[in-house]
Amino acid sequence: MILTGLVVGAVLGIVMQRGRFCVTGMLRDIFLQKSWRTFAALLIVISVHAIGLAALTSLGVIAPEYSTFAPAAVIIGGFLFGIGIILAGGCASGTWYRSGEGLVGSWVALAMYALSASAMKGGMLDGFNSWMTSWDTGLTTVPAALGISPWIFAIALAVFTGIMVRRFMIKEANSPKPARLNNRPAWKRPLHVYNAAWMIGLLGVIAWPLSAAAGRNGGLGITTPSAHTVDFITTGDAKFMNWGTLLVLGLLVGSFIAAKATGEFRIRVADAKTTVRAIFGGILMGVGAALAGGCTVGNGMVETSLFSFQGWIALLFIALGVGAGTKLWLKPSAAQPAAEAQDTVTYSTDESLDHNVLNENPSGNSIDATPSKSPQNTNAFSGFAAAPSALMVKDPSLSPSKKLKDLGDGYYALDSLGAVCPFPLIEAKDVMKTLQSGDHLVIDFDCTQATEVIPQWAATEGHEVTDFVETGDASWQITVKKG
Repeated sequence: MILTGLVVGAVLGIVMQRGRFCVTGMLRDIFLQKSWRTFAALLIVISVHAIGLAALTSLGVIAPEYSTFAPAAVIIGGFLFGIGIILAGGCASGTWYRSGEGLVGSWVALAMYALSASAMKGGMLDGFNSWMTSWDTGLTTVPAALGISPWIFAIALAVFTGIMVRRFMIKEANSPKPARLNNRPAWKRPLHVYNAAWMIGLLGVIAWPLSAAAGRNGGLGITTPSAHTVDFITTGDAKFMNWGTLLVLGLLVGSFIAAKATGEFRIRVADAKTTVRAIFGGILMGVGAALAGGCTVGNGMVETSLFSFQGWIALLFIALGVGAGTKLWLKPSAAQPAAEAQDTVTYSTDESLDHNVLNENPSGNSIDATPSKSPQNTNAFSGFAAAPSALMVKDPSLSPSKKLKDLGDGYYALDSLGAVCPFPLIEAKDVMKTLQSGDHLVIDFDCTQATEVIPQWAATEGHEVTDFVETGDASWQITVKKG
């Protein structure tokens, strides 16, 4: 029966990868974009979970064991976890599925997350974990504390979520449609985040009885299974190869299959700064999730659907940690002279360092934003002549950012290859402010999530996407005309 964990995990990995589903981004959007649109997707997951688990419990199919609320551990752990996922570039499940997309930085964060969680759950930090969780109020769920049926909370949350989603769907229908990749078959297109959300909620409901049948009384979970993966590797003890362990391994396999099938897999090596952030982010994730009793899945999706004090308070402090991390670290890089830019960009990979700019024809100012037919040519700069930037400046007070490469005729290139999300969007927003209406910004990027967020930003801000194409495996180029 434990093999059902692998199957559920693989389907979960496919859905999360195709839906670009990451709770970090949902919480981050509240602070970075002032938008609750994607957070509504998390509420869909919780609502579907809540109704499904309430039904299974009422029918006697499952018998959940409710976590008790340890205030200090949950509050501190949640906040540390929130900071950690900003540094790591993704939440627990997001780090697993992005590892399946080939992001080496996510591999590093995942390793540190699993190691630190293992240390907290029976390793050298177990004593610290026990001490932090020793102050336990004994409170389990809000319905139990109030003596009210959980069905009331489940239905109320579902109604609230439905109203919220309807509002955003109406707004989306009445707004300019975000651009889509040219000539891409329907099966390769990303899932709408709301569709991915109800699928994940349904998988969570299905997961619980399958997990219980395998001797594990729980649903979806990432932190303990990640720790058990390390425990199995280091000890070889078969008890650690359980339903939960196969769930997270399946998540990795499923995301790899989805990314490979849709041309979104490529090994992307992070630079030193990104790697250091991933190390510290992963450690904070493991320590924080262990203290709080769960991550954005265990607490943010499962415990919240049971309406436990731990789940909702942990989610609140995870969000506050995300807000603090967003304010501290999610900022555009400092503008540098063009000659220095490729050595000082905050996020880079070997691909983004290989510009091969051609300056053979200074007078060739004709711009064609379509990439070369050669699959190896994945850079926006190749084949463009660089015109003196001074010729393009109409207003000295609006001089184009030094982070841009002037391509001539009002076209400017931004190299975001190697930048992890949300930095391609952060940089695009930053440099767009320095351009004039009618100018074109040509952005090369290899962050999968940016295929959704950049077109969404352009549509929302009234900019026109004049070209959007794939330039290779997990590489894209989008041309945005400033409105």
